[in-house]
Amino acid sequence: MIKLGIPSKGRLMADTIAWFADQGITLRRSGSDREYAGEVTGIDGVELVLLSAGEIPRELAAGRIHLGVTGSDLIHEKLPLNATQITEIAPLDFGHADLIIAVPNAWVDVATLDDLDAACAAFRATHGFRLRIATKFHRLVRDYLQANGVADYQLVDSQGATEGTVLNETAEAVADITSTGVTLTANHLKMLSEEPIHKSQATLFASQTAAMTEAEKSTFDALVDMLGG
Repeated sequence: MIKLGIPSKGRLMADTIAWFADQGITLRRSGSDREYAGEVTGIDGVELVLLSAGEIPRELAAGRIHLGVTGSDLIHEKLPLNATQITEIAPLDFGHADLIIAVPNAWVDVATLDDLDAACAAFRATHGFRLRIATKFHRLVRDYLQANGVADYQLVDSQGATEGTVLNETAEAVADITSTGVTLTANHLKMLSEEPIHKSQATLFASQTAAMTEAEKSTFDALVDMLGG
C-alpha cells in the first residue's frame, strides 16, 4: 500500500482534504476524531495516515510514508539534507505564512538586520550576555542570521506563544511564523524590513527513501499523475 500522510487536525487538515477532493480523490478519517487512520477513495492501493504536521517530515525522511502534506518551513527546518530525502511534488497554495524576525516597537532605531546586529553588540556590552531571540526554527534562523552577518545573539527555544516571550522577559526578540501579523501587533512587536527568512505554504512531498514494490510504484505514479506532479 502507498501511505499518504496528511495533518491530523485543524484548518490545514480541512484544506488538504478539500484540495485532494478537487483532484478527484476523497480522504476520510476512519471512525472517531481520536483515530489516526483514514480511507482513500478515487484510487486503489492508497492508505491514509493522519499525523501532526511536524511529524510528517520525519516520516517522509524515514521512508515510513510515501507522500505527505506539510508546511515547507517544517521540511527545511527538520530535514537539513532534504534534497536527498524528499522531493517536492506540488505546492498546494494554502497554509501561507512567513518566518520573520520581530523586535519590540519601542526599539525605534532597529528596522533592519544591520540595526539588529548593532543592537546585539550594544546589548551584550551593557548586560554581559547575548541578546535572546525566541524561536521554534533554530536551523533556519541561525543560518539566516549568519548569512547576513548578525552576531552576539543566542537562540532560545520556544514551543508555544513565542510572541509573548518578550513581554514575559524570557527573550528580547522573536523569530516566528506569521500570516497576518495580528499577534505581533497585539504583543507590541514589529517585523524587520527585510524579506522573510522563509515564505512557507502547504506542499505535497514524496519520500526518496520509502521502499516500493513494482505494483506500489505503479500506484504511486498514478496517484502523483492525478495530483499534477
